[in-house]
Amino acid sequence: MNRRKSKHKEKLNIAMFGQKRIPSREGGVEIVVEELCTRMVAQGHNVTCYNRGGHHVSGSEYDSKRLKEYKGIRLKTVPTIEKKGLAAVSSSFFAALCCAFGRYDIVHIHAEGPAFFAWLPKLFGKKVIVTIHGLDWQREKWKSGFGSKFIHQGEKNAVKYADEIIVLSKGVQDYFEKEYGRKTVFIPNGVNRPKIQDAELITEKYGLEKDSYILFLGRLVPEKGIRYLVEAFKNVKTDKKLVIAGGSSDTDSFMNELKDLAKDDDRIIFTGFVQGQILKELYSNAYVYTLPSDLEGMPLSLLEAMSYRNCCLVSNIQECAEVVEDRALIFKKSDVEDLQEKLQDACDHSELVMKMKKQAADFICKKYNWDEVVKETMKLYRRK
Repeated sequence: MNRRKSKHKEKLNIAMFGQKRIPSREGGVEIVVEELCTRMVAQGHNVTCYNRGGHHVSGSEYDSKRLKEYKGIRLKTVPTIEKKGLAAVSSSFFAALCCAFGRYDIVHIHAEGPAFFAWLPKLFGKKVIVTIHGLDWQREKWKSGFGSKFIHQGEKNAVKYADEIIVLSKGVQDYFEKEYGRKTVFIPNGVNRPKIQDAELITEKYGLEKDSYILFLGRLVPEKGIRYLVEAFKNVKTDKKLVIAGGSSDTDSFMNELKDLAKDDDRIIFTGFVQGQILKELYSNAYVYTLPSDLEGMPLSLLEAMSYRNCCLVSNIQECAEVVEDRALIFKKSDVEDLQEKLQDACDHSELVMKMKKQAADFICKKYNWDEVVKETMKLYRRK
C-alpha cells in the first residue's frame, strides 16, 4: 500500500515542446500547455517548456520579453529558423534534441508536426507522450508540398514511437483506430470559470456595449470559416455589429481578403490580435459568439466563450457539436445561407439567446475541468 502511495508522490521531471511559446495566446496549444504546466508545478513536479525563438505569429509588435521562468515553469528558448514552414520544424528538432539529452522522465510533445521528432527522445530511453491537437495536415496552409508531408509523417511517427497518444476529440480517436489500428486516450481540454467584466475599454476603443455585437474570436485563417461569416452577416438585417477579433497567422493575405469583403459594411469591425482586459470584455459582453469553422481540433475559444455565459452559434462539425451538445445554435458547415438564417433568427429572438446564455457556463465548466485533465494526464505519465 505504502509503495503505491509513494509512487504517486514521486516527483517527475517533465519536458514539453510543440507550443510556440508560453505564456502566450497565439493559439489553443499555447493555452493548453500553460494550464497543464502550472498545475503540474503546483503538484511539485519539475516542468521545463521549450519555447520557439522568433516573433509572435501575429507580428513582432506583440512580442513579449523572453522569460527564464514563468509561474514556476522553467522556460528555455531553442534556436528557430524564422521562415514560413521552417520555424516549427527547426524549433521542434532542437527541442527534441534537448529533451533527448536532458534528465527527464517524461517528454510531452504537442501537435502532429513536432511529433515528427518523437523518435529522438525515445531513442534515449525517455517516455514519450504526444497530444494530437487536430489533424493539422488538413489545414489550408499545410495543404500542399513539404508542410503536409512533414505533418503526415509526424502523425505516423507519433503512432510508431509514442508510449501514449492523447486525443482531444472522439472523431480523431476514431481516425487513429481506423487508419493505424492505434489505441489513443481521449482527454479533452478544460476551461476555467472567469469573472464577467463590464464593457469599459471596448466601449472606449470600439464603441461596443453589452449585447451590441456578434463576436468571432480566433486566428484569421481560412479553415475557421470567417469568409462565410462575413458573407452571411452582410445580408443580416440588424443594428448589431460583427466583431472579428484575432490576428493573422503567418501572412496577412487572408486578413486583407476579409477586409476587402467587408469594406462596404461599416457594422463589421476588425480588432486585430487581442489579449488581456480587452479579450475578457469582448467575451463578457457579446450578444452571440460564433465559431463557423470547417476544421477544429478541440475548440478552446468555444469553451471559453461558453464559460463567459455566451449563446454560441457553431458549425455542425463533430468537434464543435461534441462540445456544445444541445446548448448552442448550430448551422450547416460552409453553408452561407443557413448561417445567415441562424444569425437573423438570433438577432430577431433575444429570448432564445438569453435562454442559451443562462445555461452555458454551468454546463461547460462542469463538463470540461482542467484539474480533471491534469489528473488524467498524470495517470498516463505513470502508466507502466
